[in-house]
Amino acid sequence: MDHVIARKMHRTLEPYHGIIYFAPEAAATYADIGLTGRSGYFASRSAAMGPVDAEVVIATFFNFNPTLVRRALDGVWSQIEPAVVIAARYAAVDAAMRRLLGDAIDSPEMAEAAELARIAATDLEPAGQPLFAAHSTVAWPTEPHLVLWHAQTLIREFRGDGHIACLVQAGIASGCEALVQHAASGEITADALRSSRAWPEPEWDAAVAALVERGWVDAAGHASTEGAAVRAAIEIRTDELAMAPWRQLGQEGSDRLRELVRPFSRAIVGGADYGLDAAAREGSSR
Repeated sequence: MDHVIARKMHRTLEPYHGIIYFAPEAAATYADIGLTGRSGYFASRSAAMGPVDAEVVIATFFNFNPTLVRRALDGVWSQIEPAVVIAARYAAVDAAMRRLLGDAIDSPEMAEAAELARIAATDLEPAGQPLFAAHSTVAWPTEPHLVLWHAQTLIREFRGDGHIACLVQAGIASGCEALVQHAASGEITADALRSSRAWPEPEWDAAVAALVERGWVDAAGHASTEGAAVRAAIEIRTDELAMAPWRQLGQEGSDRLRELVRPFSRAIVGGADYGLDAAAREGSSR
């Protein structure tokens, strides 16, 4: 089944991309160019879109409190060019990968994985995929470990854009409601999602009330049978929409890529940087 293949590929490859959100090299590199706190995250992930207004980031990232985004991006693009931020992001990934993976970045396995991932991530249809489309305009790196990271960045943003479309189609009215629905699944706590996305309790409670009214969660925020079915359908459809890279690569190539990347992802997740809060910080933002 397509959605099972896409889910397996996502689970194996996503940690390879995700290190950029947890490695100390990222915060240090962003600080060097004047980005501190959450500004580094929002500016670095959105820089491929150019010096866009915070409202564009709110729309494309979807599940963060708009006040947090506006505060983090306030004045950023008047002080620094997006190209500088993009370069810093790749420098941070390079430094983190060299520390965490060591000699593996120069291995034949890394070179093969990079080539397969590049095939999977090239020539994907950008229509309806705004964040993916923006990142697809970033020049490909030359070193294999960065080629693999860039390819997975494209693949994960392609998936994320599709996930947001599925949420909207299902009637999820806001990023806060999406997080409430995620917490209701029991996969992660409401406190972790609320705090990492900076949603005040009154707004969180209002989102819970909205889903209670629809019959998707109970007053305690636990998923109902109907709510669980809605979330399952969203996840399956997200995986189906995310199959394009793997159809492009083919079953044999996809299986080989997963085999090659698995030890890299395990090394990254096993490092001290990738703590238990990783899922909380990523949440349902694919």
